[in-house]
Amino acid sequence: MLALNIFAQQVAADTAPKVFLVLALLVSLFGFGAIVVSRRTRQTASKLSSQSASELSSELSSETAVKSAESVRDRLSKARDAFTGAISIALTHSSITQQTWDELEEALLRADVGVATTARVLAPLRELVKIKQITEPRDLISALRKEMTSQLSQNARELNFDASLDAPNIWLVVGVNGAGKTTTIGKLSAQQRALGRSVLLAAGDTFRAAAGEQLETWATRSGAEIVRGAEGGDPSSVIFDGVARATSRNIDLVLADTAGRLQNNTNLMEELAKVRRVADKASGKVTEVLLVIDATTGQNGLTQAKQFSLATQVTGVVLTKLDGSAKGGIVFAIETELGIPIKLVGLGETIDDLVAFDAAEFVSALFN
Repeated sequence: MLALNIFAQQVAADTAPKVFLVLALLVSLFGFGAIVVSRRTRQTASKLSSQSASELSSELSSETAVKSAESVRDRLSKARDAFTGAISIALTHSSITQQTWDELEEALLRADVGVATTARVLAPLRELVKIKQITEPRDLISALRKEMTSQLSQNARELNFDASLDAPNIWLVVGVNGAGKTTTIGKLSAQQRALGRSVLLAAGDTFRAAAGEQLETWATRSGAEIVRGAEGGDPSSVIFDGVARATSRNIDLVLADTAGRLQNNTNLMEELAKVRRVADKASGKVTEVLLVIDATTGQNGLTQAKQFSLATQVTGVVLTKLDGSAKGGIVFAIETELGIPIKLVGLGETIDDLVAFDAAEFVSALFN
């Protein structure tokens, strides 16, 4: 019995290290396997997560586009109601008669499209009816929609920013007081800052007491710099100083506010022409002159566009308050009669409510 115990102890002594070695090897293999599996799991999860994020981004972009279109339709509800209400009268007839043309003309004129533009829009439709290519009132309305869209699809609408310049881009913003000029500059500043561009605001409307304070508030909100002058001072000198500071600090864009009211229109236009000349002589380059027009002013907006364009060589229009009681037709009058593109429209009070103008979307919103 004693011998058996001694033999067992010797066997245990000989095999224990081997058992421990086997166990250690198994633990190591298991641990390595767990690490590999874990890494593969994380890689798979990461890949799936990346795919999900991409798909989600695509879905969100699509959803944003849909919401944007819905927003335009919703905001233009007042203009649409007035426009389609007048247009729908033509659909009550069983055939296209002179009365149909009279009603369409009246509808377009009431929508502030203007006499010249109304004639231009209806002329090709008259020819189609004359050759019997259009015979039903409903088809005539469909053709009217297409013609109005084509009238607005001729112009480039991108904001002009020359990234190759070794100097600041200068965007002059002009318009009468009350049109939303200073607010538009603030929204533009925020949007351009969001694009990664450095911005300086030049408070050139020195004749309106609150303009400088209002612009300074926007500068703070958007993270832009600002240059102000003395109240009642020379607007041109403020613009010049603003461009000089932007140049010295390598700032990308100068947004320049300008006077909106002086003693009379002649003085205002002379002052604006001077501002343009000074800006052209500054160290930057004027790449955009945006005219801000209150859409509710109707045909008066067309008159403003003519005057401001002569003084400052307007390159684009920002049409504000299009969500209010505006009739919308002024868009067609400005573009077709003056050849100035509508580049931005204001559909509300927030930064996101200043949006790029889309001709097809605009016409669709008027008809639907």
